[in-house]
Amino acid sequence: MPRRFLKRMMPHPDRIKGSKSLQFMGNLLHDPNLWHLNRHSVSRAMAVGLFVALMPIPMQMAVAAAIAIIARSNLPISVSLVWLTNPVTMPPIFFAQYQVGVLLLGASERSMPMELSVNWLMAELHHIWQPLLLGSLVVGTVVAALGYVLTLLYWRMWVSRNWQRRKLRRRRQSQE
Repeated sequence: MPRRFLKRMMPHPDRIKGSKSLQFMGNLLHDPNLWHLNRHSVSRAMAVGLFVALMPIPMQMAVAAAIAIIARSNLPISVSLVWLTNPVTMPPIFFAQYQVGVLLLGASERSMPMELSVNWLMAELHHIWQPLLLGSLVVGTVVAALGYVLTLLYWRMWVSRNWQRRKLRRRRQSQE
């Protein structure tokens, strides 16, 4: 795994633990798995971050942080993955999830206006919330499971490849 790159990009744990705004969490932030980069904490972080990113809920970063603490996954990766859904990517992602929900429920699809507005959303929310929520849960679960498994496989492949390279290097050095 590109550990050095991830370590450079992540904030230092002491800086986050010392933050005055996070003092209410007490010793919860002192769990080493929240900060270590190992295959288990990173793969769990992928699952947590991807699942929460695909949920149509407010305060996704706080939810991802809470679940990461409970699941003992890497906290910075879990929280940063939430930004996959941002103001640019959110509409197409949530529309696709709505489509999945409509398909699974067998419901009739609501027509979309040419220009989305808050007024339209408030008027149609009682019609679209069930397909959107079901689609979000299904897609979020599938993507989180894929993220978990693919991260474990990638990590294993990376370690195996590095071991093979070391073996070749040692053979070359012993032959010289």
